[in-house]
Amino acid sequence: MLGAIAEGTTQVENFSTGADCASTLGCLKNLGAQWERNGGHVSIQGGELSPPATALDCGNSGSSMRMLSGILAGQEFSSELTGDDSLSRRPMARVITPLQVMGARIEARDGGRPPLRITGGRLRGIEYHMPVASAQVKSALLFAGLFADGETRVTEPVRTRDHGEVALRAFGAKVERDGDGVRIAGGQKLKSIDASVPGDISSAAFFLCAAALFPGAQLVLPGLLMNPTRARLLDVLTSMGVRISVTQLEEQHGELVGTVQAEGGELGGTTIAKADTAALIDEIPVLAAIAPYTAEGIEIRDAKELRVKESDRIAAVAANLRAMGAEVEEREDGLKIPGGQWLHGAAIESFGDHRIAMAFAVAALRAQGETEISGADAAVISYPGFFQDLESLVER
Repeated sequence: MLGAIAEGTTQVENFSTGADCASTLGCLKNLGAQWERNGGHVSIQGGELSPPATALDCGNSGSSMRMLSGILAGQEFSSELTGDDSLSRRPMARVITPLQVMGARIEARDGGRPPLRITGGRLRGIEYHMPVASAQVKSALLFAGLFADGETRVTEPVRTRDHGEVALRAFGAKVERDGDGVRIAGGQKLKSIDASVPGDISSAAFFLCAAALFPGAQLVLPGLLMNPTRARLLDVLTSMGVRISVTQLEEQHGELVGTVQAEGGELGGTTIAKADTAALIDEIPVLAAIAPYTAEGIEIRDAKELRVKESDRIAAVAANLRAMGAEVEEREDGLKIPGGQWLHGAAIESFGDHRIAMAFAVAALRAQGETEISGADAAVISYPGFFQDLESLVER
């Protein structure tokens, strides 16, 4: 997205094969951005965007819709953002409201749900305190701040992942963090970069949790993102009994990258709450899926946000664990899953959610008997090769 509005040609290596990132490229093409893709390499010519001929289809990607909204709010034309059935149920009011305060005109269905019709134009900088922690909303407002008069400052109730602000700095923008807020001055021009995308720790989480299930199992993951706002998973797994070491740390365009080595051990338990919940929001499904196999269980609190993801992830996890014979306490904002349980194979549902499909593929590795996951092809959203990679790691 930033390459499309930067001066010059941006080169990106290790671009994701997931459908969400392909949706972003499709939207940018409709906005007049010229790009070429060769496997994991993407070259994108930056410049001014142009009015789209048709609606911008974000597919299943809430990240695409929310962050593109920030950029489109500052364009002198109208556009419409649409998505699939799942995305069309997800709340967008949290990004609509501050963008409207900045001066954009945005129309949506009842409850602030897609499609979003955005009439952009001259924006004004604002100070906005996010009522719900969201890295996507924060990034959208910072992107909009590039096109605003004056300064835009966003504060957050708990620290969220900071890839948006790191990427802005990599493209040459001055972005400052102060306390619980981050600020950007309008009118800054971005410069193209050559970059390599680190391995995604949220995707790696499934393999780390799989290794955790088997004492003595060893896993090496090179080139993995070690951003401090994303690496909390490693601390949690370590506290539960997984032996983890990180080597070959280096910085690439402001992001820390390293090699992670993990060895499975006897798993204890943990409680995930408050700031940890925000830091682990994408990893909670797989942690919950392996919770019955731990000695002490896992309790998840302050996670109501999981109910408005690609599926209601709290309900989905509870339903699938129960289908596999587990005892689960479902709460409005989380789950309590006792440890010391044994799961059996079962017919379970992905609920059209990539993280649920992959999480329960991991849970099935230690279940007694065969597990069949309906809709497992949802994994293509973020990780098309997941099942092949998982199979390649399992001893026969």
